[in-house]
Amino acid sequence: MRAVAEKLRLSQISPGLVQSEIRAMTVECDRVGGVNLAQGVCDTEVPAPVIARAVEAIGQGLNIYTRLDGIAPLRQAIAGKLARHNGVTADPDAEILVTSGATAGFQAACMALFDPGDEVILFEPFYGYHLNTLGSLRVNATSVPLAEPNWALDLEALRAAITLRTRGIVLNSPSNPCGKVFSRAELEAVAALAIEHDLFVITDEIYEYFVFDGAQHISLATLPGMAERTISISGLSKTFSITGWRIGYLVADRRWLGAIGYFHDLVYVCAPSPFQYGAAAGLMQLPDSFYSGLATDYQAKRDMLCAALADVGLTPSIPQGAYYVLADVTNLPGATAREKARILLRNTGVAAVAGTAFFAAGRGENLIRFCFAKRDEDLDRACEMLRTL
Repeated sequence: MRAVAEKLRLSQISPGLVQSEIRAMTVECDRVGGVNLAQGVCDTEVPAPVIARAVEAIGQGLNIYTRLDGIAPLRQAIAGKLARHNGVTADPDAEILVTSGATAGFQAACMALFDPGDEVILFEPFYGYHLNTLGSLRVNATSVPLAEPNWALDLEALRAAITLRTRGIVLNSPSNPCGKVFSRAELEAVAALAIEHDLFVITDEIYEYFVFDGAQHISLATLPGMAERTISISGLSKTFSITGWRIGYLVADRRWLGAIGYFHDLVYVCAPSPFQYGAAAGLMQLPDSFYSGLATDYQAKRDMLCAALADVGLTPSIPQGAYYVLADVTNLPGATAREKARILLRNTGVAAVAGTAFFAAGRGENLIRFCFAKRDEDLDRACEMLRTL
């Protein structure tokens, strides 16, 4: 019996993986009936053509499995969007994979490209799902801090982090959680090192349309020599406010796409079929003004939240993109960022996320992340509640 009991245990990596702090704060916010600025749920309105086509597809019986790489209309629409907005040329039949959200695309790419013990570089502050996905695959993540206060690329720190075991770099731009938008010069520097050391670069570009103050999103795959080694990941979750639909996509050289598609099929089978049709309709029918309008609308939301934070002494780091704000909460009571976030929720009813969720151990204790992807009336209410401090 003893030998059997010793086999009934969690895997070696399980004790080190805990519930996302983002999810934990969402649960706590729901419990107290607060305003959730913790999770990037993006509960703004869904464009009418997207909803209409998804509903129509359900009625037409388009509810079964799709091809593992997604329906043809969506892959073709993505190819057209990439050409128009990103300057990326991709074959919809061999270089585009529709994924069950950008998160699934990232996992499938890591499963296909990296082996246990490989090293992959993340820029800090990082998105926790990137870190934990690598950990779940027993790939070693190495964090390279961006230089505060403007989160500039520290090229020498990046160069020093590359070892003989390094196989890839993860680049999230615009960034969750700090809103960093990598400049062309910074991207060229990353590209040069990737080529020099023969590395993959996985880019998470899910917030590509959320850019402010004249910032420009540039897809790394457009730089010379990078198309063959860049795995570009994005999706429609944020753009169309359909985070629960799980519609993402991935673009890669055909040498890599087959294996990535295999692992996505193995874990997720396919993205939800009728929602793929809705996403395709949005890409084909919405004018370019829709996308530029996102930047305008969300910059106003950003400014509303940052003003409220500044008014109560929680100094915000003004983001260039995405829809999150990291704020300095040194003035809040509490010994840790997790305590500060929970005290803030208890005192104001506003949920945010401890900054430590986005940094290596020992950093981020005086930062909290807020999300402003909310309806104006909800964001205005949250700002009023914050001002009660």
